[in-house]
Amino acid sequence: MIGLALMLQLASSVPALSVTSAYSVPAGRAETAGLAEPVSADDSIPTITLADALERSLRLNPDYVAALGLVGEAQWARTAAKVAFFVPSAQASLDYTKYSQAFFNIGTFNQSSTASTFNLSASYDIFSARKFTELSRTAAELERATATEAKSRYAAALLTEAAYYDVLAGQELNRAAEQRSARAEEALRVARARVASGAAVQSDSLSVRLELAKAQVAQLIQASALRVARLELGRRAGIDGPAGAAPLDSAPPAELPIGLPQAVARALEQGPEYRAARALERAADADLRGRRGGYLPTLNLSAAHSRFDVGLFPNASNVSSLTITASLPLWNNGLRELQIRQSRTNRDVARAVRADLERAALRDVTQAYDTYETARAAFALASDALVVALENYRVNQARYQGGAITIIELINAQNGLTDAESGVVSARYAARLALARLEAILGTRLRQIQGGDQ
Repeated sequence: MIGLALMLQLASSVPALSVTSAYSVPAGRAETAGLAEPVSADDSIPTITLADALERSLRLNPDYVAALGLVGEAQWARTAAKVAFFVPSAQASLDYTKYSQAFFNIGTFNQSSTASTFNLSASYDIFSARKFTELSRTAAELERATATEAKSRYAAALLTEAAYYDVLAGQELNRAAEQRSARAEEALRVARARVASGAAVQSDSLSVRLELAKAQVAQLIQASALRVARLELGRRAGIDGPAGAAPLDSAPPAELPIGLPQAVARALEQGPEYRAARALERAADADLRGRRGGYLPTLNLSAAHSRFDVGLFPNASNVSSLTITASLPLWNNGLRELQIRQSRTNRDVARAVRADLERAALRDVTQAYDTYETARAAFALASDALVVALENYRVNQARYQGGAITIIELINAQNGLTDAESGVVSARYAARLALARLEAILGTRLRQIQGGDQ
């Protein structure tokens, strides 16, 4: 009786092994479990929202910066192709020369040791097939550059979201590891009390000590993973050091607003990769037409004005000219034919790439779509499993304190709860990342990102 009283007194001094205060779960579902609220970052670590991280990462991603530069180049090439229809090409030059001895200067008709010449010339293609095909080609290149920019933007956003979710998941898993250690410490105190009272054997406390050691090692591993994830997020966001992630909403993954057939159609219509492939084919086709235009004659109008003198700004004499030139290319040692063959090969390759991508669209979109739906179902099942694990742990905790089960069964229940907590976290962020991948294929947002929530 004295041993039992001592055991009860020690047990009463130990906080109850309850996790319902940390993980409040509504009846029948664990979707809004406290696990959805990640631990806050250290005070010294800046915390950023998802929207801010996405905005900052775009300015720093090399692929996106390069794609944005290509858009600017394509826009200027398109403008130049339009201007060529109305504005002639022109150039001006001025040279001043000092000779070692005097010579006859055609500008002054006198002997002089200096000479200056000014030339102004302009040229305009009245008819050239290349001008028309260049207009089509630059339009296609601009569309391709725009689609590539969108593709790079979504790819950069996907990398940033993955880093952001790694931090959030790491914070939640780190807290789960801390809870596991706390449960093991509490179980150790209870086991020691039972051993001291004679209600349990020494191996009970030894088994719990082993579980506590495993929990502490797992906590160290998870803390290290969280530090690395924060450094990766800081790198993506342009922060010299680690960055914390602002918490997102804990709502379960929502049903997609479009069905699979609509998703496939949208991907083919506006998916960046498919748009870029179609634009590349159009650009290659326009280039081939331009090369074939090399068989057609061209009509060119050119004008020139020249001035001569001995001073820096020549004004002694001047001459002007206006020339109309019609030319028909006949043979340039096969270079024209080689260029046509190369352009045809490029067109055929671009056409094959486009066709292959469109045939693969159904597979790619279906895979991304089903991955998200599977992740949604996995989250629902993991939430139910967490409810079961919570109840199982509660029951086994009470049964062990009552001496109805062994310490091994209690440890198994603790590990089952930890696994269930980790499963909910993994399923939640797997669904978010799967949705981001689907959006990258479709080239459109299926959810709104505002501040830290989405």
